[in-house]
Amino acid sequence: MKTRIAAIALLLATAAAVAYYPAHPGRVAVAPPPDPQPGQLPPIAPGDNQRPRVEVVFALDTTGSMSGLIQAAKEKIWAIASTMGSAQPAPEIRMGLVAYRDRGDAYVTQRVELSSDLDSVYAKLMDFAAQGGGDGPESVNQALYEAVHDMAWSQDPKTYKVVFLVGDAPPHMDYPNDVKYPKTLGEASRRGIVVNTVQCGTLGSTTPEWRHIAQLGQGRYFQVDQAGSAVAVATPYDTKLAKLSAELDDTRMYYGSKEEKAKQQAKVAATDKLHAAASVQAQARRATFNASASGGKNLLGESELVDDVSSGRVDIGKIERDELPAPMQAMAPAAQAEMIKKTAERRNELKAQISELARQREAYLKDEVAKTKGAEESLDGKIYRAVKAQGASHGLRYEANSPSY
Repeated sequence: MKTRIAAIALLLATAAAVAYYPAHPGRVAVAPPPDPQPGQLPPIAPGDNQRPRVEVVFALDTTGSMSGLIQAAKEKIWAIASTMGSAQPAPEIRMGLVAYRDRGDAYVTQRVELSSDLDSVYAKLMDFAAQGGGDGPESVNQALYEAVHDMAWSQDPKTYKVVFLVGDAPPHMDYPNDVKYPKTLGEASRRGIVVNTVQCGTLGSTTPEWRHIAQLGQGRYFQVDQAGSAVAVATPYDTKLAKLSAELDDTRMYYGSKEEKAKQQAKVAATDKLHAAASVQAQARRATFNASASGGKNLLGESELVDDVSSGRVDIGKIERDELPAPMQAMAPAAQAEMIKKTAERRNELKAQISELARQREAYLKDEVAKTKGAEESLDGKIYRAVKAQGASHGLRYEANSPSY
């Protein structure tokens, strides 16, 4: 009798869960994870736990003296993503940004939320320009507070969670109603978030504060020149990689509800923006990242039809006609299947071409960077060494001797 009651209870609970969490048409339903706390992601779901996760937030001073570093960030964000994604096993990469200035400037902080959609993060980074400042300390305390408390960090203890504080001026420690960084860093430690500091320039009053923040944040302190000392070398492969990257983007086909399509359109708009405004070198770095195991999520985003159908996650026959991409809505099922098959084949061809060119580009860069003195002291090198050391305790193995450029 007890066995029958338990079985009935289990059946009712399962039915309630399915009713409360309906599946997308055509998509296999998965039981939901527990609700996360506000501002946090849930742990990685069962079945995804073989894929590690790296979450990184850059707290970046955007006052006038930081123009060189901001430009370097716009050029190198894709190389940094490729560097972080070069671990074994290849991790999912999520990035976010807290841009900060000071009270009395045009803004105190502006946030770009943690996301695996690096195209959208990059599109917002492109809008930042160095202005304001010039009067000493900045609102570093506020930037650190928001980086730790207001980002949607994963609750999974296996996730490598890291903040890079990048700036040239010390924090204001005299503001009222301001949470001072020692308290914030105590909370960062409790949440498993490492805080590294990158001092741009040599301002004497910044150095002890940046060292103290890194110490309390269980991270590392670095010093680079005012422009960041980033390694930026153009290669003969960049133009072709940028072209192939745009062609790879054109293989994306999105489906879903009106709300889902609006979100997808925002991602496409961000991609179009970077193709129009980013340098050829930045686009080549993005191509390299997108063709990697870690770059797939940025390339495709959510509800991408070709990948979902080709992988068997979705049955196209069960998707409502008005949820399909517009060009496919009037097609017969056989024509839809053929279009998806050919698009998947084209995507694989483009990825193979990009991967081969990326390999040749990497070899070229290795030789060129070897001729450049100071690569070890560059922003690229210092970030890589921190990630390599800190990621090891989260199961990330970085075997290369140098970062991606």
